[in-house]
Amino acid sequence: MKAPKILPWIARKAGISDELALKLWRRAISEAEYLTGRADGSEYWGLAIERFLDIVEEEIGTTPQYGLTPAPRISWMWRHQSRMSLLSVMAAQNAYRFWQTTWGNLCVPKKAA
Repeated sequence: MKAPKILPWIARKAGISDELALKLWRRAISEAEYLTGRADGSEYWGLAIERFLDIVEEEIGTTPQYGLTPAPRISWMWRHQSRMSLLSVMAAQNAYRFWQTTWGNLCVPKKAA
């Protein structure tokens, strides 16, 4: 399995090597596969990325700092982007339901009493 293209960027931002990031990614996808019971689908990939970011943050906390400033935490960015993408889906669903209800109210023939 090929690693995501964002992996080196996350590794640089976290201050870890690309090799370590790849090992952590493999651990995250195996955990996601174990938890979801499959190796595909949006639930699997979302969980894999969340687990990877959590594992990277744990790794940052265990590495010695040697007086350097700590690397920024980046999992909030992934979670925020996921929430923002869901907002557009919810807006589209609401617009569709509104359109469907309005169209149904206009086109339903009136029953004679």
